[in-house]
Parts: sequence; C-alpha cells; structure tokens
Amino acid sequence: MSHGAVPALLAALTLVAACSADRPEAERESTSTPAPEPTNGVDPALARFYSQQLAWETCHEDFQCTTVEVPLDYDAPDGEVVELAVLRSPADGDDRIGSLLVNPGGPGASGTEYARAGPVNDDVAERFDVVGFDPRGVGESVPIDCLDDAELDDFLETDGSPDDPAEITQLQEQTAAFVSGCADRSGEMIPAVGTVNVARDLDILRAALGDEVLYYRGASYGTDIGAEYAELFPDRVGRLVLDGAIDPTLTGDEFALGQARGVERALTAYLESCTDDEDCPLGETESEARSTLTTLLDVIDATPLPTNDEARPLTQSLAVLGIVLPLYLSPDEGYLLLNLALERALAGDGSALLLLADQYLRRNADGTFEGNLNEANIAVNCGDRPWAQEIEARVPEFEMASPLLGAYLAWSGLVCTQWPVPAPDPAPVTAAGAAPILVVGTTGDLATPYEWAEALAGQMESAILITHEGSGHTAYRKGSDCIDDAVDDYLIDGTVPEDGLRCE
Repeated sequence: MSHGAVPALLAALTLVAACSADRPEAERESTSTPAPEPTNGVDPALARFYSQQLAWETCHEDFQCTTVEVPLDYDAPDGEVVELAVLRSPADGDDRIGSLLVNPGGPGASGTEYARAGPVNDDVAERFDVVGFDPRGVGESVPIDCLDDAELDDFLETDGSPDDPAEITQLQEQTAAFVSGCADRSGEMIPAVGTVNVARDLDILRAALGDEVLYYRGASYGTDIGAEYAELFPDRVGRLVLDGAIDPTLTGDEFALGQARGVERALTAYLESCTDDEDCPLGETESEARSTLTTLLDVIDATPLPTNDEARPLTQSLAVLGIVLPLYLSPDEGYLLLNLALERALAGDGSALLLLADQYLRRNADGTFEGNLNEANIAVNCGDRPWAQEIEARVPEFEMASPLLGAYLAWSGLVCTQWPVPAPDPAPVTAAGAAPILVVGTTGDLATPYEWAEALAGQMESAILITHEGSGHTAYRKGSDCIDDAVDDYLIDGTVPEDGLRCE
C-alpha cells in the first residue's frame, strides 16, 4: 500500500493470475465482422464509430484480436481517435447468445489478459464469445506512461507512511515527480482517461460486435464501469454482473477509508487464524501477533531487510504490499503463503515478502514492469474521485480504522491532491429503466467492502443483491457453487435470482 499503489488493491488477483500482456503478430489470415448499422439514438457525430467494421486476426493460438476506434474526446468526435486493444475467445457451442464483455478491475488491469485467463465457467463460455478489452490508457490502448522503470521503482519504494518532516518532504518530491512525468509523457491522455469515457467506449464496442444490448461481467473496479454504463445507457442493458461492487458516491478519501476498514477486517481474520495454530510465526495471541507485526514493520522502516537481490532491500512500503497480497486469496491459499513470508522476514530475510510485493506490482525480476497498471491506476482514480487536500490531518482517522495500515491509505491520496485535472463530484447511479442487474458482494472483501455492494444495490432501481458470506476479493468462481450457479443461470438464461440471496 505505497502512496501510489494502494488503489491497485482492486486488481491484486489479476496481477497474480493474468497472462502476459504481449500480443504476437497475427498467425493466420484475418477475418472481418460485418459492419453493423448505427445504433438507434446514437449521436450522428459518433455514427462512424458505432458502424465500424472489426478485422479479427488469430492471436495467442486460440484467440482472436482486433482494435476498435473511439474518439479521444467525446466533445470533439471529429478529432483524434484512440485504438483500443480487444481480444475474444469465440463461443465453444453452437447455440451462441452474443458477446460477453469482461473487465477485471484495477483500474489499470488488462481486459485482454483477463479474457485469455478464462474468467467464466465452461457453460457460459459455450454460449458467449468472451471479449476483453484494454480500457483507454491501459495496456495496449495508448497506455498512460509517467516514469521509466528505475524511476517507478524509486516512487513505489518510497516510505508511504511518513512519520517525520524529512520523510514527508521525500514523499512530496517523489509524488511531484510522478505527476510531472505523467504530464510530460502522457499529457494528452490524462484528461481522456476515466470511467465515464470507458463506459462510452464500451457502448461503441458493443455495437461494433453486433449486439443490440450489453452482456457484461465486471469485477472490482470493473463494477464502476458497468454501473456507469447502466446510468448512461439503461435501455441497452442486457445482463450485467457487478462482482465486488464499488459505491459511486464515495470521494477519494472516503474510498480509501473504506478500504482501510476492509483491510483491517481481513488482517484481523488472518491474525485470529494464525494464532489458532501452534505454529503461528507471530505469537500465541492476536494481541501478541499484532504487536510482532507492528514491530517488524517498524524495524523495516528503520533498516530495510536484505533480500536475495542485493540492490533491492525490502522497504516498509514493499513489505506492506507483500503482506496485503495474500489477504486477497482464500484462507486456504493465502494464509500459509503469508505465514511463510513473515517467518522468513522475522528471521531477517525479506526475499519472500519482496516477491509478493513484486507480484502485486507486476514487476519482473529484470526490473521491467508488465503493463502499466501502477500508472494507469493512479490516473483513473485521481481523475474519477476528488480528494480532500489536508492529507496529514486525516491520518489519525485512518489509523483508527486500521492501526497497522491506515496511514498508508491516508497518504495514498497525496498524488491526487496534485493531479492536473479536477475530478467530478461523486453521484449516485440509478440506472432508471434498466433490465435487472446483479450486484455481488463478499462480506469479508478487503478491497471492495461489502457495504459498497449494499450501497450500489440500494441506488440502482433494478439491482438484485447477492451476498457471498466469505473472505477474499470478489465472489464468482471462488468456490461457492451457490454464487456460480446464480451468475451462470442469469447470464445464460436470464434467470434473475431472488433479491437478497445469501451464499456461503
């Protein structure tokens, strides 16, 4: 949870599981999707985008890739265009319904990678072309770029919870350099990224794919895209699943404070589980374990731990990211991983926590980064939500929400207070007139707390709330047959589950 990387919590599972972002050259002859007629109700100035013909080329052996053009600025559709990278996995069966668009969240995670990784169950893949796209500013879609790899390392390793004037100054300087770099390298894209524009891009892609209505599954930040789409185009909503929902009425600091509470719940659950085991490396009681963890981070803050890379000791900010990542997983998967990493750190070796932090940040062993999640994440979050200017004054409130990690989340907003483009005021999403929309929340979700799913479902007129009583981030395909059956039946048959369904 460094100052710049904290909101990227929303994409952590994607960082671990997603495939490589590289797209090879086409391997076979291309095919084309017939150009659809412009959708009714479309602004004539946008008709050429809605009626564009997509040329598909085989890629990654079993997939098809193309690009779709969208306007850089929707207020000037005759101006520059942005090419969005698109990948689809064609339906396996003969009884095809249409295209199911998917987004893994982030913001900043690659939708094309997500589509390659197999984000739906087999029954759904038989009936839909599963289509992923890199949103504008992300991955292969005119990516936001702010720093070179070495500079990005420095930025991400900087102390994200400064506790003296010198550390505050260092954080401010690193943040200013990041913002300046974004303006220098990606100045044209900075005002163009953001969820409203992505939702409008999504409607162009829907039309170019030949679907009359949108079929969509969004996870984590992907729920923001889906909710915004439903607000803008309620009559074009087909079947939308919003899993790990975000409350669109939150300001940036309210968003981060909610995550502080979510992380604290997840951390407490881990500490309780660990101390129930006689082999817990942190101690025998929760209070002892919490004290051990606090002391470890204080020690690392004073003197970063050595790792198997002599040039990269484990800083406190990187240690925090390494601790948080396993909390995204189920207890069976994440807790053992975290136990082993902390055991090594307590013995003076930061290598395991550094490896987890690098997975979180998508950093390769050679110092390069896969994609641009860290930079795009900040650009979208700062452009979407306003932050209170007095960061330091808010730290005590955040530390009350999460004594161990709250300060990191409070200071994460510093970069947004310096952002060159003002963010709009948050507003509720009602999606008046839309078909039923599934909102899914997990009671122990650390990155998108369950309260946010309740809030979004309460705002949307046609929302159906499904609750996963469990832990980890998002619910679909995480071990609950009840959740999976409800989502699959809705997507395939349009069967709307009972509002308030609760699943374990």
